[in-house]
Amino acid sequence: MSWSIPTRIEEDIISGKAQYRTFQTGVGGQSILPVPNNAYAVIFGYDFSPAGGGIVFTNNVISNTELVNAGARWFETQQISFYTGTDFYPFIHHVNAEHSQAVNGVQPINGLSIDNTPISRQVYITSDKDITISVGLILESAVASSNAIPQTNRTPALLTYGGSGQVQATQTDFGPAATPIQFLQPSPKDYQDFGFGLVPNGASGQCFATPDLTKGLRDPSQYLNSLGVVFRDSAACQYYLSLHYALYTESVPEQRG
Repeated sequence: MSWSIPTRIEEDIISGKAQYRTFQTGVGGQSILPVPNNAYAVIFGYDFSPAGGGIVFTNNVISNTELVNAGARWFETQQISFYTGTDFYPFIHHVNAEHSQAVNGVQPINGLSIDNTPISRQVYITSDKDITISVGLILESAVASSNAIPQTNRTPALLTYGGSGQVQATQTDFGPAATPIQFLQPSPKDYQDFGFGLVPNGASGQCFATPDLTKGLRDPSQYLNSLGVVFRDSAACQYYLSLHYALYTESVPEQRG
């Protein structure tokens, strides 16, 4: 997916009402895009180069029924999130792991490498406050409960899974084992109304990971450091995130009085 400048924003940039700007971050997982006083920013797109480039994980078992080792799997799911002080926008990306094979004598050596080709996405995030950006790796999404979805007016038979009898994930935990974000499906209200149990603490209608070294969001530079300083200090191994935004030196239109 690519991004483009929305027509109205492009007109505002051309007329001088707004300034086109970029903000590039990477390496460590926490950054802040500053927004000046009496101004607001509109992020309309980003280019994300995933972490994990430049590494070859060797001697992995490659088959239809085996997971690749966790060393590579940490890089296969990466999350970007934006917090404006009032709104939270998480984006999870799956990242390809590419298989290669070489022969050493008669012994095949399997290898995996992470495809860190930039991923482009169109967004529309407006804020008159500094924007907090968090980037990290996700290893696990633990299914905590499974149930069959009943047939209701919101989950009609045949058009949805309602009444199908298929037992499926209805609670999935992301983040620390003690206090995970508990992603409830079809929604937190339905989870309780359908008799799947009381809505737990940390319930969410969206799936996203929160910081944790084993079961949640893990800082890319911290994980690379655990592999070795040479990986941590290699530019090819790091993620890079370039934001494209318009800066308006006035109050947000909805707040004009």
